[in-house]
Amino acid sequence: MKGRLVWFRGGFTTGTLFQTGELVYDKNESSRSQQLDDMTIQSSLSPHTAIVVPDASIKNDIATLVLHIYICDQPLVKMVHHMAFVTSTEAELFAIRCGISQACSKENISKIIIITDSIHAAKKIFDTKSHPYQIHTSAILNELRQFFTTCQGNHIEFWECPS
Repeated sequence: MKGRLVWFRGGFTTGTLFQTGELVYDKNESSRSQQLDDMTIQSSLSPHTAIVVPDASIKNDIATLVLHIYICDQPLVKMVHHMAFVTSTEAELFAIRCGISQACSKENISKIIIITDSIHAAKKIFDTKSHPYQIHTSAILNELRQFFTTCQGNHIEFWECPS
């Protein structure tokens, strides 16, 4: 899906999940890259924003998850996990789950930005239909519910960045 930049913003209001999404179709790769660069640079200057970049790959039935978390004026956090006999979607959701959990555990974070090459996995978080990844989506939504109820202004964004 080359040429596509996707973001979703979500939050809880009076206990109910709401989500908005915008699809920005831009065939110009340099323009798309510029949008992502601008968002990243602007967000990286705020001590209240956590930028989370999860990635997962599978080789010989072993998934390797690498997660980077950046918060202004703090050391870059890198986490590596290994899992056996999981699907790529499950591995990506687990990486997103770890990133959200780490970001929510930091003080004064009001905005979480997830930059992923697996937006299809991130969409599963807000999918209310039955699917095999609900253990991860339930844990993520529980973490987000606590994050959003801490302050009504808290929010999360998911950006797709194809690898």
